[in-house]
Parts: sequence; C-alpha cells; structure tokens
Amino acid sequence: MKFSRRVAPSVDEENPYWISFSDLMSALLVIFILAVLALIIELTQRTQDIDAGIEELKKAEQARQDILHEVKNQLAKQNIKVVIADNETVIRIPEETLSFKSGQDLIPEGMTESVKNIGIILHTAIMKNERFKYLDTVFIEGHTDSIPIKFGKYWSKGNWGLSADRAITVWKLWSDEIDVSPALNEILNHSDENLFSVSGYAATRRVQLDEKTPEQRARNRRIDIRFTVKMPSIEDLESIKPTNGKTKSGG
Repeated sequence: MKFSRRVAPSVDEENPYWISFSDLMSALLVIFILAVLALIIELTQRTQDIDAGIEELKKAEQARQDILHEVKNQLAKQNIKVVIADNETVIRIPEETLSFKSGQDLIPEGMTESVKNIGIILHTAIMKNERFKYLDTVFIEGHTDSIPIKFGKYWSKGNWGLSADRAITVWKLWSDEIDVSPALNEILNHSDENLFSVSGYAATRRVQLDEKTPEQRARNRRIDIRFTVKMPSIEDLESIKPTNGKTKSGG
C-alpha cells in the first residue's frame, strides 16, 4: 500500500498576483517620494525667489533714501534749502529757494543758480554707485495755487498747463544748461527708458490748504521731485504666487 504525500500549496500559488501587487505598491511609493522631493525643491526655489525680490526692493528703497538725504545735505552746505517729504519719496523745493510769480512759469531772477545747483547735486547722487539702476522714474512735478487764471497766456490752459510748464522750465534748465556727464536727459532707468519725466498737478496737491494770504499761496507755487523705485512686475508676482493652495508651475 503506497502513501502519497500531498504538498501544501505555497502562498504564492494561492495568490498568483501577490508579487505584482507588491511591486506596484513599491513603485507607487517611489513615485510619491520623488513627487514630494520635487515639491520641496520647487517650494525652496520659490522661497528663494521671494527672498531675492524682497532684498532687491530693500536695496531700491535704500538707494532712494540715500539719494534724497545726500542731495539735501550737500545743498545745505551751499545754503540751498530743500525738504524731504511724502514719506521720504519727494525732494520739495520750498518757496525761499524757488517760488514762481502768480500766473508765470519763469524762474525768478536770482534763483536760477540755486536751481542749477540742485540739478548738479541731484545728478551726482543718482549716478553714485549706479543708484539710477534701482529707480523707475524721477518726476519733476509742477504745482500752482488754487486761484483760477482769468487772463494772460495761461487763461486757456489754466492751472494744469501752468503747472506742467513750470516743471518743463526747470527740466529745460537742467537738461540744457548744466555741464554734467551723462546729461540728465541721457540717463536711463533699469528698463533702458529715460529716467526723468515731467508732470503738472495744478492745485490738486497743495501743501498749504489755507490760501488767505499771498505768502500762503506762494507755498503752493512750487516744484517737487518725486522718486519712484523699481518694483516687481506682474509677471514676476504671477510666477511665484500660490494657486489653489499649490504653487504655480513654471513653464
């Protein structure tokens, strides 16, 4: 009588797909780990981009402050007064340094040299350490008092035209009559565009709201020099902003 021994089936024989499933799970785990690593690298890069952008903006703000304070201090040595205003973004030329007569855009006699010197010192401060690369625009802004113009050459242009022409008068003096290199009208900003521009605000930005006396009105007939700095573009901000809780992929 023969006895046969029955061999029990192995686990693998009973589960013919076990090895394939195990391999699949291992592969998915590897893919998951790689995806996490890729996300960490991307987040790290975006954090570095944000930090770099903040650092550049800090440098631009510092360059602007350095320009304003250097101009003020250097002019003070020549007994020429200017004022830093608007949260350290503007150099204001007060009435004792430059004040236009009512309804006129001409620089009064005796103030021309002081205005020229402002342009020369401004040029030096902007060119020092290539600070102009951190600037976007330097606006020469003209302003008026609130008295309407009823006659003279500005009766049709009004205070808007008068304020713009006052800014143009200062700009022409600086660009045509001061000996600096490069000339102010040749200085380019970070985008290779002209750095200087002119604008007129009429009486919309008065520093003296109460205009009951001639002295009070004279304070508003002035020139401001406004400095704007290089800012991140919309494209730069779009490239690093989160989208639906996830970072936006580049491409």
